[in-house]
Amino acid sequence: QVQLVESGGGLVQAGGSLRLSCAASGRTFSNYNIGWFRQAPGKKREFVAAINRWSDSTVYADSVKGRFTISRDNAKNMVYLQMNSLKPEDTAVYYCAAAGTYRIVLSATQYDYWGQGTQVTVSS
Repeated sequence: QVQLVESGGGLVQAGGSLRLSCAASGRTFSNYNIGWFRQAPGKKREFVAAINRWSDSTVYADSVKGRFTISRDNAKNMVYLQMNSLKPEDTAVYYCAAAGTYRIVLSATQYDYWGQGTQVTVSS
């Protein structure tokens, strides 16, 4: 079992920045690939970014590429999502999730553990 707790969400103006954190506990954190997903009201949960267990591979959704950066610190059991140049369409609840797969996966159904989410609101 892996427990994930997100933090760092809030209200920010368009063009601003936020850094989300995901704290993990439980089973060996470094065995898992980690993804960030988001869900806006009335919309399906969508993939945002993912990082593999060794931190040498990352994947981003086209909508955030060049603006968001995912990173992890296995010694601290932490994953981060640095979000710059935020837009109103980035408004959503952001979730981190852990997948015990060999490679990075983009489908939410392949992630085994989820946090409770943190709200990000970007005002125009």
